[in-house]
Amino acid sequence: MVRRFDSFSRALPSAASSIFAVKDEPSDFEPLLAQDDQSPSLSEHDEIDWTQDEEKTLVRKLDMVVMPLLVLGFYALQLDRGNIGNALTDSFMEDVGITQFQFNIGQQLLSAGIVILEIPSNLILYRIGPQKWISGQIFAWGLVATFQAFQKGVSAYLATRILLGLCEAGFIPAGLYTISMFYKRDETSKRFSIFFLGNLTAVASSGLIAYGILHMRGVANLAGWQWLFIIEGIFTCTVGVLLAILFPKSVQEPKSMLGFNYFTEREADILRRRIVFDDPRKLQKKKWIDWSELRYALSNWRVYAHLILTLTAIAPNNTLNSYAPTLVSSFGYGRLVSNALVSVGGWISLVLNVSWGLMADHFGYRGPLVLLGVLIWWAVTIANRALIHSDNNHARYGVLTLALSFSMTYHAVNGSWLALNARTAGERSITMALFIMSANAAGIIGGQLFQSQDKPLYQTGWTAIVGLTSAGLVFAVLANLQYWWLNRGIRRRERQSAMAGEGVGVQETGGVHRYHQ
Repeated sequence: MVRRFDSFSRALPSAASSIFAVKDEPSDFEPLLAQDDQSPSLSEHDEIDWTQDEEKTLVRKLDMVVMPLLVLGFYALQLDRGNIGNALTDSFMEDVGITQFQFNIGQQLLSAGIVILEIPSNLILYRIGPQKWISGQIFAWGLVATFQAFQKGVSAYLATRILLGLCEAGFIPAGLYTISMFYKRDETSKRFSIFFLGNLTAVASSGLIAYGILHMRGVANLAGWQWLFIIEGIFTCTVGVLLAILFPKSVQEPKSMLGFNYFTEREADILRRRIVFDDPRKLQKKKWIDWSELRYALSNWRVYAHLILTLTAIAPNNTLNSYAPTLVSSFGYGRLVSNALVSVGGWISLVLNVSWGLMADHFGYRGPLVLLGVLIWWAVTIANRALIHSDNNHARYGVLTLALSFSMTYHAVNGSWLALNARTAGERSITMALFIMSANAAGIIGGQLFQSQDKPLYQTGWTAIVGLTSAGLVFAVLANLQYWWLNRGIRRRERQSAMAGEGVGVQETGGVHRYHQ
């Protein structure tokens, strides 16, 4: 069936030579300027002239080209970021010569490094594209991850942690932004969840991988944790090279660095035009972000419920990622076996996160699912706090596994919810950076929740975790309420316009749209 494109937003102005173009007024709704490039363009009489089968075939190709490479990158990221928790079970602190307090400081520096360069990294991404920037990032942190195997002393440890964070900065929001540019709005929640599969699969499998590699202690006179860093770091460098060679340059030019065309000319045309039919704001053609967009994104009060929710709910997850193998070991299980047992929660989490994304796209609602996920996460943290004095170690392992299973179900859906409510591609890039900055800032908080004087039960730490998830639950409620309130106001103005006989609809106002809930 042929559908007519009746109205579309006016796009951003022509390109400038710098990343930022400083303007006195916001440029979101300035007239579209004609440009001779491969960007999609539409007129009032442009029509959708492809079939649903053609589009489904195209989306399947996208899923086979774009998503596996991004997921693989995220997998490598989490391996290199989280394998230090596995290293703790192999005398890492004793071999390097650091205390638990110094270990926690290093984890905070990792998160701080990511936060420092999160927005600058995404500004560069917006300028040069994912093919070059994301692949370069992966290779860079892969080198750091490999050579951290030879650290000795607190200074070397702290330096490698912050350097790893600086190199990793921006990868996650870059991946989310790239997905939002290749896919339609009603396709993003599922793809965001698939993207986070890389993270979740790494969390689930890292313990099993570590269980095998840590047994290499003594080979070539190296510790097991050293082999863990070397092998997983080299794997990451390989992923960076693969992504550089294979990832498509852009929606407008969907071919690899070597010139391989993944799509026919017909498919490439559908790819470009279907994105704009779905979201006319993507008509913009510039390769920079206006100061006005940056100012708007930073001052937009709507985003802060999402960000504070992320900050408070993710902090406990960071703590558990570092200490879960140690906690399981304290329940009476063997030190190396504990790494494998932690993987159970990771595999359950993987299934739950995909389910949350599928439900979000199917029902078209993100907010209620975010709230449900945070509510369950809050409940299982309370259960863990309640059982810390229990002698039933199997029960303690069970509720810890539940915590690992439900600690992230809401996160990807929260990100897609935030991205869908961005006005422009530039704003979307910035808000995704802010979103991931919040998640990594949570690592600064989470890095100090478990202290040496509080072990082995970590009673104070678990109390803090319950407090943080309680705050996350409050902001999940507020995020839902704010969009309900905003949409209620929009509907009221529409009714007033209709009663006045103006006949002005939301899509025709140019600057007003209903918010996704």
